[in-house]
Amino acid sequence: MDAAEDWLVESLRLYQDFHAFDLSGATRVLEWIEDKGVFVAGYESLKKNEILHLVLPLRLSVKENQALFPERDFKVCHGGFSDRSVFDLKHVPNTRLLVTSGLPGCYLQVWQVAEDSDVIKAVSTIAVHEKEASLWPRVAIFSSVTPGVLHGVRLSGLKVVDLASQKTTYTSGVSDSEELSSLQVLGADTFAFCCTSGRLGLVDTRQKWAPSENVSPSAGSGGGRWCAEVGGRGIASLCSDGQLCLLDLRDLCHPVSSVQCPVSTPSPDPELLRVTWAPGLDNCLAISGFDATVQVHDVMCWAGTEGQVEPLFTHRGHILLDGNAPDAAPLVTTHTWHPRKPRTLLSAASDASLHVWDWVDPRASR
Repeated sequence: MDAAEDWLVESLRLYQDFHAFDLSGATRVLEWIEDKGVFVAGYESLKKNEILHLVLPLRLSVKENQALFPERDFKVCHGGFSDRSVFDLKHVPNTRLLVTSGLPGCYLQVWQVAEDSDVIKAVSTIAVHEKEASLWPRVAIFSSVTPGVLHGVRLSGLKVVDLASQKTTYTSGVSDSEELSSLQVLGADTFAFCCTSGRLGLVDTRQKWAPSENVSPSAGSGGGRWCAEVGGRGIASLCSDGQLCLLDLRDLCHPVSSVQCPVSTPSPDPELLRVTWAPGLDNCLAISGFDATVQVHDVMCWAGTEGQVEPLFTHRGHILLDGNAPDAAPLVTTHTWHPRKPRTLLSAASDASLHVWDWVDPRASR
């Protein structure tokens, strides 16, 4: 048997469930709406890109081991078209509104998912005053009675805009030109930022700009680009060279641990780097953006470890399911954990493939 056939047989042991879907175009967006649907959006330049609301296959709720289902069994509920590339999309909780960002980055776009039809339509824009041709604003949503949109290209332009009135309710008020890589709302008045340099900060919008932060990138980063996510175990910060640091929210200057993930080469497109904490597993996180795989790690296995660590599980379906040769394999563009199914993830790749997979913990069979 060749590698693809071997993997198909092995998948019966590796996965509790697996579904594959071919999108009309690759996506960098996988945004949940409740726990049964996701939004995807194209990111090609100089063309119209689809924004779709997909409902996941019903068979995901069946408990038996179903092995592989490489079928077009996602349901398209709503759709629309963007005149520009969509690099990020956020659903505004408890509403039918979406906010997108992309290039050109001179504005954010607000969309509405229709109740009486299958249309996603643009309803307004939010001006972005940072005019930089090759950079686009990072976005996060403050969900409240009056939702706010947190956005910025650099720390100097970071602000919160009331979605209804479009009035600015908070600004950083600094001249710092550090470029942002990610923003994450943590509570009603707090958010975290990560800069491409590895600089991390926690901000309270009830106060003037005085973030708790680590100004210097982690040692050994070699000038790579960073992204980060806050979870139950603190902040996970990932570099484009595969270095992964865990930090305690109470002390951002001294990493709890710093390890090297097994990546063959630095990320070919650091914009696609992603690290995410599993919402239903206390100690697990996933990383992607280096190749055609998604690695799942158990951080509790790192105790006292320095140097390279091995993943608990690696999803290789984007390489092998479509018969791609390793040197022609696509790049995973994003991934996300299912909000309520502990070991279920979605992953998308540059060949427009979309996978939903429920992995089996290899330690369970020992």
